[in-house]
Amino acid sequence: MSHSPLYREDAAPEVGQRIRELRDKQGLSLRALAERCGLSINAISRIERGENSPTVASLHLIARALNVPITELFRTTGNRTTVFVKRDSRMRSQRSGMDIESLGVGLHNQQLEPFLVTLQPGTAANSEPITHSGQEFVYCVEGQIEYQIGNDVYTLSPGDSLLFEASQMHVFRNTSDRSALILMVFHTQEGNDSVGQSHLNT
Repeated sequence: MSHSPLYREDAAPEVGQRIRELRDKQGLSLRALAERCGLSINAISRIERGENSPTVASLHLIARALNVPITELFRTTGNRTTVFVKRDSRMRSQRSGMDIESLGVGLHNQQLEPFLVTLQPGTAANSEPITHSGQEFVYCVEGQIEYQIGNDVYTLSPGDSLLFEASQMHVFRNTSDRSALILMVFHTQEGNDSVGQSHLNT
């Protein structure tokens, strides 16, 4: 399956530089990082130089190899306290039947992950219910989705919302015959993997 970049093309050098900073901080050579994440030395080198835009899957592998949440790859050095995202500059990724847009990443000590998710008819975010740490907020903007939390099933139409402890087994899907647009906000904990990956991984 092919994946679109997680971010716009002009962000590639900044992300690559951040990967190199994290690699150097941990004393890892290109070869060592390549062996950890399963990517080639040349691929990582090109990413670090900003010559290649990594896919979502590649970023997940690199983040896991560096033992950091994927959001850490987009953080600038220093204590960034404000992130402004223009509508046409959102970081995007795609998987079969699902389009994902990040509404903000890069804040110092970031604990919230906001996404806009477009779900095509018949698409489920995951094949099986999952759990993760923190809390989850969902707001239906357009269309209709079905959210299962434990043994309870909630049908969300435009204007409906859910807020719940994400330690409960849960999964969502579009069972209607039209696309659905939802706002999702995940609560994260510093030092843990992005909980958004649990739902929206590719």
